[in-house]
Amino acid sequence: MKKKIIILLILSIFTIPFWMWLIWRLEGKKELKIAIVDKTVLTRDGNEHRSFNWVLTNRKYCKPDREFYSISDDYYGFFPMHDKKYYIRDFAGFDSTKLVDFANATDLTYFTDTYGIYYKEWFGENPRGDYSSLIYGGMSETDITFIKMMKAKHKLVISEYNTIASPTPGSVRNEFEELFGVKWTGWAGRYFELLDTIKNKELPTWLVRGYKAQHNNKWSFRNSGIAFVNESGRVEVLENKTDLVDEVPFIVTGAENQKRFGLPAKIKYPYWFDVTLTSRSNNVISVYQINCNSRGDSILSSMNIPNPFASVIEHYDSDYKFYYFCGDFCDNPIELWFSKFWGITAFSGLLPTSKETGERESFFWSYYEPLVSTILDKYYESLRR
Repeated sequence: MKKKIIILLILSIFTIPFWMWLIWRLEGKKELKIAIVDKTVLTRDGNEHRSFNWVLTNRKYCKPDREFYSISDDYYGFFPMHDKKYYIRDFAGFDSTKLVDFANATDLTYFTDTYGIYYKEWFGENPRGDYSSLIYGGMSETDITFIKMMKAKHKLVISEYNTIASPTPGSVRNEFEELFGVKWTGWAGRYFELLDTIKNKELPTWLVRGYKAQHNNKWSFRNSGIAFVNESGRVEVLENKTDLVDEVPFIVTGAENQKRFGLPAKIKYPYWFDVTLTSRSNNVISVYQINCNSRGDSILSSMNIPNPFASVIEHYDSDYKFYYFCGDFCDNPIELWFSKFWGITAFSGLLPTSKETGERESFFWSYYEPLVSTILDKYYESLRR
């Protein structure tokens, strides 16, 4: 009898994934017309909007034709093809009538990345991220006109890091900032696990060269750290142990927003972020906290960077609905096939992840997924009323 119980228990455990998939399969789909904009798609893997597609599939949000959103086809921006060929499908070809009709038919838009495609990256000549000429990118005048229409129609607008940074024209950036009560300081930053140029061949060439040009041709860093770059070209680095108490930035969330969105009180964030200010008309859901010693604090102060500073900005009211993620949140190497399992987030702690400080999967499971799922579910329910 005891042996049979053990066998049944083992069988039950091994069949859990099947039941999770079956429940997901049987759940009803939720139709939502979404305009995803991604102008930085080097491969059909769509890494820059990958996380959003994962959430859409897992929560069973679908297109009006009842099909799920395809990561390689269902977006607006740059589309890679074979043999370094490509095509562009965006709003530039829309006349005023078509743009109005499109805004009327669209429920929400998410600008995941407008950084764009550059010559050396596209043709494989740029393994370490040096500067090259722009092929395509930046938020356009047509984009901002579409966003204005969405705001006026009380449709949800989501955007994130690099939406209004280079190569977006300054005039378009100013319009965006005035529309939503935000102001980019010109600073962006990123954590690097190793700043040693000999041991870490992935450090961007332009970053090292820019720092050396401004600091007596010196780059003496050997530990991990956080690099900051300003649109003016200024580069500063906070090194672990020398300037930092904690080597990686943290996203910190207060109790109320933890409860609203199911977010952790504190989580590391080891990828690209920007320093964006917000007006009092907006709500700050979470903040970045960089834990420095006095030397690090003085460097941040010289850059006029507040600490903490906003990580997620929200304006969700009857006048308009808007979220700005002050980081490259959507770009995450998450496995898409996990999205077709009901309740998979409850098992996220059991899924294999890297032990390195720079891994980003834990950020997806603990922060991005609950944040975006909550935003979508709340918005979807409001449309049904």
